[in-house]
Amino acid sequence: MATSTAQPQVITCKAAVAWRAGEAMVMEEVEVSPPQPMEIRIKVVATALCRSDFNAWLSQATPHLFPRIFGHEASGIVESVGEGVTEFKKGDHVLTLFTGECMSCKQCTSEKGNICQVLGLERKGVMHSDQKTRFSIKGKPVYHYCAVSSFSEYTVVHSGCAVKVDSKAPLEKICLLSCGVATGLGAAWKVADISKGSTVVIFGLGTLGLSVAQGAKIRGASRIVGVETNSEKSVKAKAFGVTDFINPNDYDEPIQQVVKRITDGGADYSFECVGETAVINTALQSCCDGWGLTVTLGVPKSNPEVKAHFSTFLSGKTLKGSMLGGWKPKSDIPSLIQMYLNQEIQVDEYISHNMPLEDINQAFDLMKEGGCLRCVIHMPE
Repeated sequence: MATSTAQPQVITCKAAVAWRAGEAMVMEEVEVSPPQPMEIRIKVVATALCRSDFNAWLSQATPHLFPRIFGHEASGIVESVGEGVTEFKKGDHVLTLFTGECMSCKQCTSEKGNICQVLGLERKGVMHSDQKTRFSIKGKPVYHYCAVSSFSEYTVVHSGCAVKVDSKAPLEKICLLSCGVATGLGAAWKVADISKGSTVVIFGLGTLGLSVAQGAKIRGASRIVGVETNSEKSVKAKAFGVTDFINPNDYDEPIQQVVKRITDGGADYSFECVGETAVINTALQSCCDGWGLTVTLGVPKSNPEVKAHFSTFLSGKTLKGSMLGGWKPKSDIPSLIQMYLNQEIQVDEYISHNMPLEDINQAFDLMKEGGCLRCVIHMPE
């Protein structure tokens, strides 16, 4: 239980702890430290399972970062604030941000980028400020994920890694805008800047790919081709704007040839949303010569190096990557919340399952089997 004294104290709460890579998570009692200077402690309300959590949980590359609490696509209510925090107060509704915004570094003060030099993606399993953890079990540290770790009833984040949101927005829905849906929309609007009447091809129709499709539809793309090996996703895809559904398993020829044939030489824009570097090459080859633009969004489970023939780029094609769809998280995410409240963008429709925290392993099984789009994990009241 949270303390009622003026100074925040250690909180003991439930969290889903991964003790080893790929092993089922265990519901544990964890101690959550008070927020340190420029940090806030959040009572998590809802957190969605993202493919990045799944891939990091499976990865054998960082055995030293276990035990660990995953989760980064989350919403909650500020429980307490650390020294120096003036932006937030107890009771504020917030989204967590897996990549922050300090507002003062070279990236944050430029219109060209959003990779904060102070609060960028944290890969060491600790807090940005002091390189320590805020979680422990019987005095032993439990590592963070992306400096968020939202598969816990309470978590601590840097104040630059959270954004205050309108209290009218349902926290159990808008948590998707802290990562997946925002990333896809941003890829379509900010990174690719899709133009009206253009042709688009999207590889992978999970939450990322379908968010790109929604963004392309809103921009007025004339044709949106979805490439996906799971044909069951075709109906859902059309609801988000996909006009043509292609299952590569239905063709004897390379899928890039199919795309080029039906788009008169290649799409204007292609998006890799699978998380496989080999698909990046396929996406590049599915673009038209001269101005074809490929945006890669997926996080690969293995083989992180991208290889492409120089002639691909000599022909005028471009490959771009992005983080969080190019949005400056604290500056831009509130506008997406407002668009959601104005019913200008779809968010609820990505949620295929709702589960309590205690069923977190079932949610991971669903993702492993390809049986869910976005599963929202709800914390106890």
